[in-house]
Amino acid sequence: MRGVSLPAHQFSRYAETYLQSPNRERDPAQSAIVHSLQVACRSYTRVVLRLRAQAEADARAMGAAGVSPTSAQRGLPSVKSTTSVNNVPVGKKTFSRSSSRAPSPTSSFNHSHSGHGIGIAYAHSRSGSVPAPTAMVGFHSPLFRVRRAPLLQVFVPSPEGDWLSDRSVLECENELRRAGVQHLLRPGDVVWDTAVGDEGNVGRMVWDGGYLIDLDYTYSRAGDLPKYLPTLAFPPSYFHRVIRTMGSGNPICHIDIAPWGEEIAANLQLLQDRMKMETPQGGHHMVVRWVHRSSFTIRPSGSGKPVRIAVPRDVGPGPGPGGAWLVDPGWYGTVVVEAEGTNEGLADLQARCRGAFPPRVAGAIVGLSPDRLAREEEQKSVFRILREKSRPGEIWIRTVTTKERLLPP
Repeated sequence: MRGVSLPAHQFSRYAETYLQSPNRERDPAQSAIVHSLQVACRSYTRVVLRLRAQAEADARAMGAAGVSPTSAQRGLPSVKSTTSVNNVPVGKKTFSRSSSRAPSPTSSFNHSHSGHGIGIAYAHSRSGSVPAPTAMVGFHSPLFRVRRAPLLQVFVPSPEGDWLSDRSVLECENELRRAGVQHLLRPGDVVWDTAVGDEGNVGRMVWDGGYLIDLDYTYSRAGDLPKYLPTLAFPPSYFHRVIRTMGSGNPICHIDIAPWGEEIAANLQLLQDRMKMETPQGGHHMVVRWVHRSSFTIRPSGSGKPVRIAVPRDVGPGPGPGGAWLVDPGWYGTVVVEAEGTNEGLADLQARCRGAFPPRVAGAIVGLSPDRLAREEEQKSVFRILREKSRPGEIWIRTVTTKERLLPP
């Protein structure tokens, strides 16, 4: 299948050759190549979505068998976090992690296991007794990972270059219809137009439940998750390596922390923190900075029902039943919030909590346009996920201020 065997850069080369052809629409050879690549991308997309259905069916079967996918994946006992919010040890390590970047608390099926479907490894004892199950083998595929966003492919040559025009985006949606997968798409699925190249996030869009939408370039030249998709509805590592993050590797997320404002106010402290900084010569040195740090806990509802997320009216239907937006279980646990250790950083954090702190003397807002007020309200939900500090059951986020914007407000 060309969608797997053909290198990614070859798609853009064929598209460039096709666009540079003077009579490309009348050239049967060029038209045949484009058609074959479009068919290959449609087939690839169908395969990926079928793999997702298979992986989720396996996970449900393992749940019905009373086996936790997480325990089957790791084969390790669960341990409490060894890093407290305020640098106070709260537990003792029982094993070391090979990577400082941990998966989400409920992400399942590590790539260290192989095989499709569910398998049980049996080992005969020396006495020849009845074999007993020893380990569960989870779903494994190089094309799809459970609780990660699928990367679907379309092939639409873009005469406008890397930035797709409205017409090209509509043609990408038509390609999904021709593949017969539109009814299988979910909010958060990433679609990549392979014809425009594979540099950064070029050609990548996100399905919002009804349409393909562009990435948000407000804080990154590579693009981040659009603000129309609530981050809490997806596992913390859902878009990792699917939507690439440049620089520090800490992606932008959009979270409304106001419902936990009182808990944040009760846990807030001003602390010194050590961090590694890079010098212009390429070296690193440790610096000490002041940070405002707090935490809150996301818990499942007492009735066992999923926790709903309040979203604006212009947000499309969610992946939950009836189009609802629900908090993903991967966020259950402690969420640590950091802000700058300045008066401005404290004021920004307090504004995000909306009334949980005593009122402060604020500047006059009379005369601000409704658009400006709406932008300031959107700014209150912008954070970065700190991957190096995050781990299962403990996700660290940092406030993002207007100083980090690349586009003017």
